[in-house]
Amino acid sequence: MHYTGTIWRPPYEASSLLLEATAGCTHHRCKFCTLYADLPFSFKMSPIEDIESDLKEARYLYRSLPGHRISRTFLTGANPCVLQYNRLMKIAERIHTQLPEMESIGCFARITDISLKTDGQLANLHKAGYDGLTIGIETADDEALRFMDKGYRAADILEQCGRLDRAGIRYSFFYLTGISGAGRGEAGAKATAAVCNQLHPALIGANMLTIYPDSELYQEIRRGNWTEESETEKYREVRALAESLKIHTVFAALGASNAFQMQVELPKDQEKLLAFLDDVIENVGEDRLRRYRESVHHL
Repeated sequence: MHYTGTIWRPPYEASSLLLEATAGCTHHRCKFCTLYADLPFSFKMSPIEDIESDLKEARYLYRSLPGHRISRTFLTGANPCVLQYNRLMKIAERIHTQLPEMESIGCFARITDISLKTDGQLANLHKAGYDGLTIGIETADDEALRFMDKGYRAADILEQCGRLDRAGIRYSFFYLTGISGAGRGEAGAKATAAVCNQLHPALIGANMLTIYPDSELYQEIRRGNWTEESETEKYREVRALAESLKIHTVFAALGASNAFQMQVELPKDQEKLLAFLDDVIENVGEDRLRRYRESVHHL
């Protein structure tokens, strides 16, 4: 299999075939991000020949395991959804030819990637198997989006994900707890919930901001331009997000950045979730939470 650098995937894609379609990120400017720092380039596309070779290898490997069936492919890279419509369709055709049992294709996507496709193209991509995108919206706090150089605003999240809803393409959100900075987290969480409540994310996954010295955000802190939330404040922010969500979705905190991992259904488990978060806020303490944050040497 052709893999380049560290391969990132959502926790819920653990059983998917990981197929490299791209490497790196087309945006590569988010101030907090260090995920692709090990690459000697910002972004590249995998040759179709490599993709086809990997699919043939996967077909051989999976069919050599009696009783093993795989039904989902996850395209790796920061945002394979940026690829042109025709290339995404070509990749889907190769997947279904080599692995006819494949039911769906997912990948990471940026909000700006969706805007590159027409409504008709989104509908056709869904028919070709594209479903279950993971979108790192991070927040709907416009000030934080601007400062972190995300390249879109809250209105873009609402517009583009509304288009996914109409195309029938399911999606999940990653929310980055702490992105709004000290004193602004709860307001940012409520702004995010207000956007999410108008959409249909299958899952909202909260991750905790962890700042590394090789990030641009670390330099902004040193320059006095931004202040990090305390760890207890981050949990108050998560609570504000969970309390403000009024839609049917899964709420999760599954990544290594979270000191406490959780997954519940909303609104069914909302009160149970809020009680758990209250217990963390009131009884765990800043020192213990900070020790955990400092132990996360790499995401």
